[in-house]
Amino acid sequence: MLVLCVAGPSPKRPIKAGKKGKEGKEQVEGKKTPSTNGSKRHQEQKTLLISEMASYEAIKNFDDDDDEDVEMALPHNQISESRSATVSPTIAQTTPLHLHINNIIEEQHIIARHQPQPQPKSPRLVSLDVFRGLTVALMILVDDAGGLIPALNHSPWNGLTLADYVMPFFLFIVGVSLALTYKKLSCGVDASRKASLRALKLLVLGLFLQGGYFHRVNDLTYGVDLKQIRWMGILQRIGVAYLVAALCEIWLKSDDTVNSGPSLLRKYRYQWAVALILSFLYLCLLYGLYVPDWVYQIQTEPSSEPKTFSVKCGVRGNTGPACNAVGMIDRTILGIHHLYQRPIYARMPECSINSPNYGPLPPDAPAWCQAPFDPEGLLSSVMAIVTCLIGLHYGHIIVHFKDHRVRIIYWMIPTSCLVVFGLALDLFGMHINKVLYSLSYTCVTAGAAGILFVGIYLMVDVCGCRRMTLVLEWMGMHALMIYILAACNVFPIFLQGFYWGSPHNNILKLIGVGT
Repeated sequence: MLVLCVAGPSPKRPIKAGKKGKEGKEQVEGKKTPSTNGSKRHQEQKTLLISEMASYEAIKNFDDDDDEDVEMALPHNQISESRSATVSPTIAQTTPLHLHINNIIEEQHIIARHQPQPQPKSPRLVSLDVFRGLTVALMILVDDAGGLIPALNHSPWNGLTLADYVMPFFLFIVGVSLALTYKKLSCGVDASRKASLRALKLLVLGLFLQGGYFHRVNDLTYGVDLKQIRWMGILQRIGVAYLVAALCEIWLKSDDTVNSGPSLLRKYRYQWAVALILSFLYLCLLYGLYVPDWVYQIQTEPSSEPKTFSVKCGVRGNTGPACNAVGMIDRTILGIHHLYQRPIYARMPECSINSPNYGPLPPDAPAWCQAPFDPEGLLSSVMAIVTCLIGLHYGHIIVHFKDHRVRIIYWMIPTSCLVVFGLALDLFGMHINKVLYSLSYTCVTAGAAGILFVGIYLMVDVCGCRRMTLVLEWMGMHALMIYILAACNVFPIFLQGFYWGSPHNNILKLIGVGT
C-alpha cells in the first residue's frame, strides 16, 4: 500500500496564463481541471482505503461477541464501502494520504498485539443428545409394547422393570444439561426469571397434554371437566425438578477453585445439602405421617349412582398401595378426583385376574383396587428433584474436568456407591418402588443412568462412533416434540381427524392402530 501511494501519479495543478486576452479561457480551465483531478484523487483514495479496510475487518473478526460488533452482521462489501465513504473525505481534508494510512497501520498493529486471541468453541457433547434420544426411544417402546411384554411394562408396585428407568433417566439428563447451561452466569436474577418461565411452560404444557384434555385413541372426543382435571404428570414433575435444580445451580455454589474431587464437593456443598435435606424430609413424611381411614367414590355405571368404598388404614410408615403417606398427601392437597384415575396397582394379583396386566377384579378384591392414585404425586416428586440434583453433579464433572479418564473415574465413583447403597436399602426392607419414588429406587436408577451415560460417552465422544447413533442423536435434540407427538397421542389423534363417511373409518383403523 505504501508503494502504491508513493509511486502513484501526482495530481496536476492548473497553470495560470500570463496574457490577459486568454484570461476567460484559463478561468474556465481552472474550474474544470481541478474537478477532474479531484475526482481521480478521490477514486485513488477510495481504492486504497478499500484495500486497507480488508485488514481492518480481519482484526475486527477477532471479537467473539456479535452483539457488540454490529459490523459483523453486514456483508463484506457494505462494510468496506461504508468505511471508505466516511473516512475518505476526512483524509482528503487533513493529512496526506500515505501518512494517514501509515498511522492507521501502526495503530492496527498495536491493537492486534493487545487483542485477545479467539477462544475455540468447545465441541458439543454428543453423548447428552444420544442419552436423551435413547430415553425417548425407550419410552416409546414401553408405551407401545408394554402391554404385550410384561417385562417392559411398569412394575405394579415393588420391583423394577425397563419402563421404570424412563422417568429417572429424563431427570438425570436434565440435571447434566443444567450444569452446562449455567456454567457462566452474567446475572442470577435474569437467569432465575428465565428458568421460572421455562418451568411454567412445562407445567402448562403438561396440564394440556396429561390433564385429561386428550382422551384415548379411538374415543374420538376431547376436552376435560375442570372438576376432574389431573394436576400432576410427567411434564409437571420435570418442570418442578428443573426449576429447583436450576435455582440451586444459579445461587448455591461457592467461588472455590476446583482441581480435585474434594474441591468439587466443597464448591457445590450447598447443593448436596439441599439433596440431603429433601431426602430426609421425604423419609420423615413417608414413615412418620399417620394415615387414617379414607373413602372414595367411583362411577361403576354411566347412569347409576357413584359407589362408595371405605379403606381401612390407621397406620404409620406403611408403604403398601392403600395406606402410604404419598397417596394421603395427594388426596388431601390435590383432591382424589384430580389424581390419575387408572392406578398402576390395579395390575397387582390382588386387583386383576390378568396380572401383571389390567383385567377384571377378583371376587375377593380389596376395596382400594380402584382408588385413584397419581404416580407423579407431590411427595414422590421430592425425590425426583434429588435425581435431578445427582445429574447436576455429573454435569459439574464435565464443566471442571476436561480429561476423559478423569471424568470417567469421577463418574464411576458415585455411580458405584449409588447402586450398592440402593440395593442394600432394598435388601433391608426399603423396597425399590417407582410409584412411591423410594430412596432405594432413586439411588439404583440414578446409578444406572450414570452407568449408561458413561458407556455412551465412551462410545460416542471418546471413540467417535457417531454413525450408529445418528438417529438417537436427532431424537435427543427433538425430545420434547417427539414426546408430545408420540407419547401423548397427539399425532394419532390428529390422524383420526381424516376419515371416510364415518369418524370411525379413519386412517388409524385402516392400519390397525388402537383397535
